Amino acid sequence: MIKILLSNDDGINSSGIYHLADNLKEIGTVTVVAPELERSASGHSITMHKPLRSKQVDFYPEGVEAWNINGTPSDCVKFAICSLLKEKPGLVVSGINQGSNLGTDVLYSGTVSAAIEGAIYGIPSIAVSLSTFEKCDFSPYAKLAKELCKKLYENKIKTGLVMNINLPYIPIEEIKGVKITRLGAMRYKNSFIERVDPRGMTYFWLSGELDDADNELDTDVKCIENGFISITPIQHDLTSHETIEEMKNWNL
Repeated sequence: MIKILLSNDDGINSSGIYHLADNLKEIGTVTVVAPELERSASGHSITMHKPLRSKQVDFYPEGVEAWNINGTPSDCVKFAICSLLKEKPGLVVSGINQGSNLGTDVLYSGTVSAAIEGAIYGIPSIAVSLSTFEKCDFSPYAKLAKELCKKLYENKIKTGLVMNINLPYIPIEEIKGVKITRLGAMRYKNSFIERVDPRGMTYFWLSGELDDADNELDTDVKCIENGFISITPIQHDLTSHETIEEMKNWNL
């Protein structure tokens, strides 16, 4: 049985992680370590200037040990691996996230960052997101995600890689298949709405809407639009390796 560490950025009380835990226990021993509150768009931030606190919770399915942490998704995975778990997990899974994590949005995603933290420790890691913000039944998507996680693990995910899965929010029987994709472009028309609080102090609230981007058929964005499951292998090594040799010839 695989020892699975499960986290997310929607928080310990989210339906997505609960249903995924319930399904993953069919293929491994599952320990959930997730933020006590929603920490969406927290990126790869970690807590350094205040204490972390952990608390075991008892409302998860039988056989699933679950803990909440007053920190970020990256905190949860780091703390679990370095302190909480007696043995290093064989697989780190993050999700199921409420909402897609496509294209350049992976840079902001707490869900993806939790998986990346696992990859930094050399553990096969997977992020799973469902492309909707509507209230929904995660059960059928969690079952599908479990099968995908099992197959990806059996195919031996390379060290340092995260498999970023996005599921289209359509009936399971209407999903057209699985595509291996690259990251697309997610651009927004951002605006900072200026407001005044009851004490007369000015503050700003980030708002915006998705700007149409020209994404090609082999991108994760277009894949989801066309009703396919997208799996994108991503890595935390941001080095532009092809540029290194070129720069050696620059007169710096």
